[in-house]
Amino acid sequence: MPADFGLIGMLAIFIGIGSSLIDSGLTSSLIRTAEPNQRDYSTVFLINLVGSIVIYFILFFAAPFIAAFYNQSILENIIKVYTLSFIINAFASVQRTKLTKEMNFKLQMTIQIPSLIGGGILGIMLANNGYGVWSLVYMNLFQSLLSTVQLWIRSGWKPSLIFDIEKFRYHFNFGYKLTLSGILETTFNNAYHIIIGKFFSADQLGFYTRAQSLKQLPVQNISKALNKVTYPLFSSIQNDNVKLKGAYKRLMQQVLFWIAPAMIFLGIVAEPLFRFLLGEKWLPAVTYFQVLCAIGIMYPLNAYNLNILKVKGRSDLFLKLEIIKKIIITIGIACAIPFGIYGLLYFQLIFSIVGFFINTRYSGRMINYRINEQLKDIIPTIMLALLMGSVVWAIDNFILKHALSLDVVRVIVLGVIYFTLYLGISYFSKMPAILDFRLLVFKK
Repeated sequence: MPADFGLIGMLAIFIGIGSSLIDSGLTSSLIRTAEPNQRDYSTVFLINLVGSIVIYFILFFAAPFIAAFYNQSILENIIKVYTLSFIINAFASVQRTKLTKEMNFKLQMTIQIPSLIGGGILGIMLANNGYGVWSLVYMNLFQSLLSTVQLWIRSGWKPSLIFDIEKFRYHFNFGYKLTLSGILETTFNNAYHIIIGKFFSADQLGFYTRAQSLKQLPVQNISKALNKVTYPLFSSIQNDNVKLKGAYKRLMQQVLFWIAPAMIFLGIVAEPLFRFLLGEKWLPAVTYFQVLCAIGIMYPLNAYNLNILKVKGRSDLFLKLEIIKKIIITIGIACAIPFGIYGLLYFQLIFSIVGFFINTRYSGRMINYRINEQLKDIIPTIMLALLMGSVVWAIDNFILKHALSLDVVRVIVLGVIYFTLYLGISYFSKMPAILDFRLLVFKK
């Protein structure tokens, strides 16, 4: 039910902050380090493991107060069980980082897919047997456990009982600023969960949480996956600004070329999509989802600009920008609350655009890729996606909505029309992203 997802949504900020504190930015430092050795990896492993245990017990004892804040007594036990995932994940964080540094994403994929499938099967079985919100809790724990066990067996790395204080200081000096930035980012990204959970119903938070998670599917599968690749890639050429700019420009155009039409199309078919996938009870989430889809377009632009600061070793500037942005967010949220959930949603959209200009001002200087040049490279893609979206929206509202009764058929037909038009015009107008993609796919 929507309220079950709302209960998990209430935990989002605590899960996010806990994850940031456990990692301490040390794994990002490992990726950036030219030639880390066993002492580097083992030191970070021990710190992450001890940190996960400390954070778990802090949340364990804070659970009654968190439950009282939301006036949801069931949250106390949920927190005590759900946050065990911190300790489970800490056992494999360095193995995952090592594979990322080596850019071995094939192995990570073959580990992640069985974990997701196994957890999903367990979650469905429990949900069908009336476990409600606990099916979501146990699904998450089982996914984490499956992933951790596989990483220990298949990653090829095991920790040693080594703690090198010098190595710790080196990684901590870079990583703690990223940690503080991550805590700020997590806190303010999830401020909406706190506000909706506190001042509105669990059902409304459930609608928001479900809309957010569905929006994240294409964003995570395209943008976040590539973001995982780009950090070690950018780190390997961090001292060559010409190469770094070229790689960043091509990547940004490629990601936006797929993210923008995906988000716009999902916004157009939101109603039949939700009704088909989730049922009538989730239709109140449709409008939330449509606004969040617009925000999703901006995500890769902001993430990749911030990656430039990280690979250049400017975690201090990264933290400074996060503080500036969070001050703006605090003021904006205070002004938006009187307008309800939609006020919060539209403020998120406005700030995603403002954040792009703030991030680009600094990262663009470092690689000589100024904001006007970036806008010139991305606006044609966004405009084409919007134009094709307008055409498909008109076809849906004036023809298909009345002619097709099955939601799944309507979504498929609209998808074929939209992407045929979008890809066809992109190809014949010789947009850089489609030409790059063609070279990648068909190169010998």
